[in-house]
Amino acid sequence: MSLLPIHPQKPWLAPLAGYSDLPFRMLCRKRGCAVACTEMISVKGLKYNGNGTKCLLATCPEDEPLVVQLFGGDPQDYLDTMPELIEQGHTFFDLNSGCPVKKVLKAGGGSALLLEPDRLVETASNMVKVAGEGRVGVKIRLGFMSGEDNYIEVAKRLEDAGVAWVTLHPRYAKQMFSGTADWSKLAILKKNVSIPVIGSGDLFTAEDGVKCIEQTGIDGIMFARGALYNPAIFSHYLKLIDDPNCDSLPAFDLGMTMEEHILSCREFDDSNSSFRKIRSILPRYAKGLNGIRAIRGSITQCKDWDELLESARKIPHLINN
Repeated sequence: MSLLPIHPQKPWLAPLAGYSDLPFRMLCRKRGCAVACTEMISVKGLKYNGNGTKCLLATCPEDEPLVVQLFGGDPQDYLDTMPELIEQGHTFFDLNSGCPVKKVLKAGGGSALLLEPDRLVETASNMVKVAGEGRVGVKIRLGFMSGEDNYIEVAKRLEDAGVAWVTLHPRYAKQMFSGTADWSKLAILKKNVSIPVIGSGDLFTAEDGVKCIEQTGIDGIMFARGALYNPAIFSHYLKLIDDPNCDSLPAFDLGMTMEEHILSCREFDDSNSSFRKIRSILPRYAKGLNGIRAIRGSITQCKDWDELLESARKIPHLINN
């Protein structure tokens, strides 16, 4: 049984490589995110304990509950590295067996594990041995490529190995993010396992989240790209899931969201690389809004943190004009 809250009223934030750092997680938590995941972290990298890995693991008392997502192809590496993570105070873990990026596949991790179910199950079993019952989940896809569906078999074996929940992105690894997520497969998986099923994939709006729950009967949802465009997706979703007849949602305060994210990032890491990172992220929030070109131009021309803040405070004017 999972020790984490997994039900429709407790939306999760996905592990988003390059995005779901501490500042972004806190931005989402303040808007209704119940459980957040770290960016995916290499178990090989944990052995070297570099600054980059430390940054990925950075957290605070308010950043709870937090799930540390790990990836890597060698089951032994998890036995070697997870005890130290637990000593540091981390208690929940997720195995990435869904990432289709070539760099991860070459290392035998991510969705490459779907090609070797025995190794996948051994890895998950090792994680459960270290972390204990109710503390380990696995994220999977339908299979490596179309016609090679093994998500049901894999999920059943993971359940037998003690995994407490499974997250399914209903695409094939070869698809990357092309095509459409097949939510019907979420419903099928839910009927075939007893552990909680979390759905991910094509949840771009709060309405998408509600539809996914209603159509599939799964236990919970995990917002990914939808949260990148609008961190308020969590509060909007919660309002809709509680009142399906709700005909109005709070307006997305773009300027305030940008300003809060900038200040949080600067406090967390005021380096040039951190500045460049947040400067590249901010335009995502304005996708689809009037004045997007002016907003993007205003942001990308900023040379320092103060200019970026000033630009964010002018956003409402750019939208209205």
